Amino acid sequence: MSDVVLVTGAAGLVGRAVLRRLAAAGRPAIAVDRVATTIAGVPVAPVELTEVHALHGLVRGRSLAGVIHCGAISGPMLGREKPFSLVETNIVGTANMLEIARIHGARRFIGCSSASVYGPSFGAPIDESTDLRPATVYGASKVAGEHLVAAYGREHGLAGTSLRLSWIYGPDRSTPCLLRQMIAAGLAGEALDVPFGAGYPRQYIHADDAAAALVAAFDAPALPRPAYNVTGGRIDTLDAVAAMVMAQLPGSRIRLAAGPDPLDDHHGPIDIAAARDDLGYRPATDLPDGIAGFIAALRDGR
Repeated sequence: MSDVVLVTGAAGLVGRAVLRRLAAAGRPAIAVDRVATTIAGVPVAPVELTEVHALHGLVRGRSLAGVIHCGAISGPMLGREKPFSLVETNIVGTANMLEIARIHGARRFIGCSSASVYGPSFGAPIDESTDLRPATVYGASKVAGEHLVAAYGREHGLAGTSLRLSWIYGPDRSTPCLLRQMIAAGLAGEALDVPFGAGYPRQYIHADDAAAALVAAFDAPALPRPAYNVTGGRIDTLDAVAAMVMAQLPGSRIRLAAGPDPLDDHHGPIDIAAARDDLGYRPATDLPDGIAGFIAALRDGR
């Protein structure tokens, strides 16, 4: 029986893209999420990250190659009113998945972290040596997850790393997304007034590029670093992003007021050279092309 890859958060934006990539390559996978569905022909089991016995049951009797751990309360805009639930899902859930990997003899563990681990930064480029100063419980939960992944490697020999993903977009995103709001308003012929964002930088990454980086890390012969920055390779202000949407949807009207996004950290340019050098990662979807695909998907009701 072929080794299987366990994908958590498989019905989410990134997990779904990972599962599709694995299926396209003919690689067997076990998929879990909070909701039952089928993606790329792979059934997704409705199991919470805290349901340890159910997770063991899914893996028992299979040869587990490793885990690509996308499951989480994802994003600083979520879980703010229930921080303990965020901690339980993101930290305890990660520990549970590491235990699954350890007990079942997996060779590799790749975790989804976030640029939120850095907290707000201004001006200077951010690389993996930049101090981690999260400003949110979400960011702190991702720092804790990174340390758990690294510690399991040191203490238990489970090879792994964490990818610090920037702001992920794509038509399958179900959590709040300003880019989706812009496109939806343009398609509906409605004006959109955003009370912030002019001059505010954001570093988007398409879900397909995030998935490519995660699978590349899973397959890398070696993982020299405990964490890697992974972005779409460019930085744009939100008003520049709005201009891209309006250029592709003539007649759309998007106005942004000055000021920061109240639910996001300000980040200077994020350096992805380490992911390029160690993992062979290069973003394939430039933002204007990604926006065009997003528009097409929403037009088709996807």
